[in-house]
Amino acid sequence: MAAHAPTEQVPPSPLRAGRRALFALPERAWRPSALVARNFFVEVRAVPYVWVSGLLEPVLYLLSIGIGIGHLVGKVPGPGGTLVPYAAFVAPGLLATSAMNGAIYECTTNIFAKLHWAKLYDAVVATPLGPTDIAAAEVGFATLRSFVYAGVFLATMAALGDVRSWWAVLCLPSATLVGAAFASAGFAASCFMRSWTDFDKVQLVVMPLFLFSATFYPLSELPRWLQFVVEALPLYPGVALCREFSLGHPSAAAAAGYIAYLAALAVLAGEVSRRRVRKLLTP
Repeated sequence: MAAHAPTEQVPPSPLRAGRRALFALPERAWRPSALVARNFFVEVRAVPYVWVSGLLEPVLYLLSIGIGIGHLVGKVPGPGGTLVPYAAFVAPGLLATSAMNGAIYECTTNIFAKLHWAKLYDAVVATPLGPTDIAAAEVGFATLRSFVYAGVFLATMAALGDVRSWWAVLCLPSATLVGAAFASAGFAASCFMRSWTDFDKVQLVVMPLFLFSATFYPLSELPRWLQFVVEALPLYPGVALCREFSLGHPSAAAAAGYIAYLAALAVLAGEVSRRRVRKLLTP
């Protein structure tokens, strides 16, 4: 019998090998990071345009509103009462908004699809991962997405000359905290949605936050009673925090209040998410 010539062995790609090794870990090593890695592999390879569009949208806003309209507006009062160019004033608000959008979009439509359409979590709970791990992993991945968006946007701000102080490096963790808060809130909301039409309600919340959280105008321009309303909105602390750091006029007391607000939102919404997803996935 003639011997067969040895066939050439094609080495697996590093990405596929890494994924196989990750999911081949023993049970005691399974952690929420496994689901985070799964989301990363799927989104980067299958739907990279989602990340690209999310990165480009706030930058386009910055170019059109900050620079285009900025030439017409001139300078506006910033933190500390100093006059700053309109583009430098708007940019930190758009930075916080980009972090919010990245978290909300990741933790609403994607979560609903995995939960009710793809039934992904029904398979996940058959592994050592439980409902609490799912909530932690999804919120963590959405926060990571916000971190990437904020990093790219902050680099764009610096390149365009819209950063006025070295304090601006703290805009990145500030925007990431915004992402964590809205990721937790988005996940909690998704667990209560029953159909795709419910996502119209998400836009009814996100759009007013985008327009009325002092993103495009100084809070001092509003009547005092309306200032209290704006300050209560969950996006405003992120906008104010990023603006103070970007323009170099941070206030320790104000920053502590903003951070406490966002952290409390993240913790409370995270607890709702954990309880709700456990109820949905426990037989």
